[in-house]
Formats: sequence, structure tokens, C-alpha cells
Amino acid sequence: MTEADGAAGEGALVLFSGGQDSTTCLAWALDRYKRVETLGFDYGQRHRVELDCRATLRTEIARIRPDWASRLGEDHTLLLPELGRLSETALTSDIAIEMAESGLPNTFVPGRNIVFLTFAAALAYRRGLKRIVGGMCETDYSGYPDCRDDAIKALQVALNLGMERRFVLETPLMWLDKAATWGLALDLGGPSLVDLIVEATHTCYLGERGERHDWGYGCGTCPACELRAAGYRRFVAEAV
Repeated sequence: MTEADGAAGEGALVLFSGGQDSTTCLAWALDRYKRVETLGFDYGQRHRVELDCRATLRTEIARIRPDWASRLGEDHTLLLPELGRLSETALTSDIAIEMAESGLPNTFVPGRNIVFLTFAAALAYRRGLKRIVGGMCETDYSGYPDCRDDAIKALQVALNLGMERRFVLETPLMWLDKAATWGLALDLGGPSLVDLIVEATHTCYLGERGERHDWGYGCGTCPACELRAAGYRRFVAEAV
């Protein structure tokens, strides 16, 4: 077991969507902390099928290692329908995915990670959890500004000041590309975790789970599928 700076006795709350990144982050947290709870958000996302994956993923990840099973704590889901109604994006409405006039992809949901982490901190406050783990990444991503390291660090300061707590916002994928994220899963849980991510997680923005690719299910053409597929191909090539 890997222990992060002697913090194995602390608990953690993982933002757990049911996707590849959040499942890898869950394994990362289970490898480090004695109590790990999970939190999902239903905000009217077009790909809300990801939420249906969460229960299976929690059950199966607990079977990979006995110590993970003993550490996996409660699951929570929060409903945030107003976030979806305010957004009018390709993630929350049936519109084509394209670049917006702002220069950002129209899959960007303004304020999403800020809202998620604020609600996560409020829950962590009540649950007595100090560490909040999220899959934000600015190395191999869609360009969302609230995934950047500076934004997460600034939010950590604001949350700690506003709640009189010493939360630590953990982003283990921040400086990893998608190939390295697949590699991290292999390091943490071996082929069993990689297989679980391929079979049971959901990443596709369109919510498509009909076609099975070597990297998992999805439309294969949306930005999320393209990132996941390209990362998987690099991961496999580097492993040969």
C-alpha cells in the first residue's frame, strides 16, 4: 500500500461520476486513505447514463483488493438541476458539439467544477472528511478553465477561508495525459482495474453505450471519446 505523507488515517471524499478519470481517482484514494466516500451529481447531463455505472463500479472495484473493500464508505448523490437549466450547453441540451464564439467548446458548463467542489466541501464538512479528490486535468483535456490547476488552488483557498477548515483538494490526474491515466490505473489495480474501466465506466458526451470499442463504450467521435481512445492507444503501444 502507498501512503501519502503519513495521511493514511484521514478520510477522503471522491467526486465520482462513473467515468474513467473519476474511477481512477477512486482507486487512487482507496490506495491511500482508510475511509473513502463517493459523491455524484445529477445536473441534467445529456450523458447521465454515467450515473447508472456508479453502483456497478463501486461493487467491482471493492473486489479488486480486500483492503479497498474495507475502506470504501458511503455513496452520495446530489441533484443540481438548475445547473443544467442555466447552462444551455452541448452537455445539457440536444445540440451539436462545436467550438463556441468564446473559443471554448460548447460542452463547457460554466461554473460546474466550482459548484461541484463547493457542494463537495459542504458535504465533507459534515462527514468529517478533509481531503476532496477530483479528476480535473489540464494536461490532456478539452480546455475547460475550471479544470486548471490555478483554478483549483484558488478555490481551495476560498473554501478554507469560507468554512474555517483545512480542506485539501487533491487532483492526482492534473499533470497526466490520458495514456498516463490508463497507466496509473494499471499501477493501482493491475489488469483487473483496467478491464473494469474499459467495460463499466462511461465517458461519451452523447451517452452512447451501444458500440463496444477496445477502449470501452461510446460514440467514438465526440471529444471525450477521442481523448479516451487516443490515450488508450498510446497506453497499449507503450506497454508493448
